[in-house]
Amino acid sequence: MRFEYPKNVRFECKRCALCCGDTETRNRSILMMQIEAHRIMKKALIDLDEFAEKFESSEPYIYRMRKTEKGQCFFLQDKSCSIYQVRPVICRFYPFQLENTRDDRYVFSYTKECPGIGEKSLLTKHFFQELFSEFMEVLKKNRRS
Repeated sequence: MRFEYPKNVRFECKRCALCCGDTETRNRSILMMQIEAHRIMKKALIDLDEFAEKFESSEPYIYRMRKTEKGQCFFLQDKSCSIYQVRPVICRFYPFQLENTRDDRYVFSYTKECPGIGEKSLLTKHFFQELFSEFMEVLKKNRRS
């Protein structure tokens, strides 16, 4: 199993919360694995069906975060995440996405709509290795649950 990552990309989070909801050009789906949904449930002290709905797709993502009437994440409050410490991997990765290809490669890509792309330091292979390791760890724990 190997992964590929974008070269020559710079990124610094601007804390704008654009990633936490729908935009004019994109309808966001914040997907969650079972273990992530259960961590959030424990942290937020609310029932799963209050913040998530079943998502009919392939494993490992089986839940989708509910949105407010404005199309924002259920847990977004004043441009801040109220479950930041237990937020889903998809949120941790943004503006990067990780796709598993048919030939067993994991490929990172990114969205240019994020205002933090092109800012600050050039990201290294180590940065993407850390993201990949975090994903694999959550995936492993999810399979055990």
